[in-house]
Amino acid sequence: MKQLSQITERFTESVIREMTRISDSLGGYNLSQGFPDFDSPKEIKEAAINAILNNFNQYPVTFGEPELREAISRKADWYNNIKCNPETDITVTCGATEAMIATLKALINPGDEIIIFEPFYENYGPDAILSGATPRYVTLHAPDWNYDLDELKKVFNNKTKAIIINTPNNPTGKVFTDSELREIAGLCIRYDTYAITDEIYEHILYDAAKHISLASIPGMEERTITINSISKTYSVTGWRVGWAIASPVISSRIRKIHDFLTVGAPTPFQYAAIAGLGFPQQYYVNLQSRYFDARKILFEALTDAGFIPYLPQGSYYIIADYSGLRSFIQSGNDYEFSKNLIHKTGIATVPGSSFYSSKKTSNQVRFAFCKKQETLAIAKNRLGNMKK
Repeated sequence: MKQLSQITERFTESVIREMTRISDSLGGYNLSQGFPDFDSPKEIKEAAINAILNNFNQYPVTFGEPELREAISRKADWYNNIKCNPETDITVTCGATEAMIATLKALINPGDEIIIFEPFYENYGPDAILSGATPRYVTLHAPDWNYDLDELKKVFNNKTKAIIINTPNNPTGKVFTDSELREIAGLCIRYDTYAITDEIYEHILYDAAKHISLASIPGMEERTITINSISKTYSVTGWRVGWAIASPVISSRIRKIHDFLTVGAPTPFQYAAIAGLGFPQQYYVNLQSRYFDARKILFEALTDAGFIPYLPQGSYYIIADYSGLRSFIQSGNDYEFSKNLIHKTGIATVPGSSFYSSKKTSNQVRFAFCKKQETLAIAKNRLGNMKK
């Protein structure tokens, strides 16, 4: 038989989703995949039900229902300091995942390079391959996950088409500062480079961290593509409603790609998203409070169990070093450690190597704390038994 696509040989399936399947098969507690195990807001669920009952069940406008694009534009204005025309600048997609690959396919030509900070959300590597881009990686250094400016400057060149910035960051929880974003903006302008920002954790912040959208920095308005979704902020990760905000010339190309990838995001969920985007400010205050408490529980649990966790500034993940636990779980690499951990404790995590380009063992694993306090209490108890 003829050879199948060689592209599919260049990356593996999602390790995160694999760990979820292992957890489900063993009846474990899933701290690997970033989805909440608590109820979504009642108001947004009712809005989805009402949309279905009111017959919003057919194809939507391909690039997003007008009412949703209006709602996105309003929220981008008041929260992100981004002014965008809902008619020309917004493309509604099947989640931020599709927004990212549609954006890359709209930008990339053969020979183009993109810059990715690592550790990175595991989709970015395969996205680079699928879009035909050559990735160049810049390390975020623990424990504060800062980048080296000289290292960043070295990877920028005339072939650099785009840089991907995920803030707040998955998996590290890093929130890029105003000064860092301005450094990046200066390099983008100097090398005529686009910036793609993944901002789906924009409301999940801790302590003094502040979310800043790169597109709000002078000079970046026309060269930044801002990606977001309702998944994390409104705890509806299965609905798959996201969007990309960009200048008209870029948006028109993203819309073409999106049209032939998925046609459109689910119609009733688009109307439910309008309700979520209209939530009062107190909703976001309560969301941060919930995750602040959850972060505290998991951080203390990991510390007590013998991990070395890194306290995140944003998002709902903790990367933890397990170097001191090798005597408990004998393993040659972080993948085996993660599998052994779930078999011995019932707690599912993600091996850190899935967030690095080299895929070498990292002595790191990632835990998600977007869970009920009852779930985190069980995890704390089970991880605490490791010392016993």
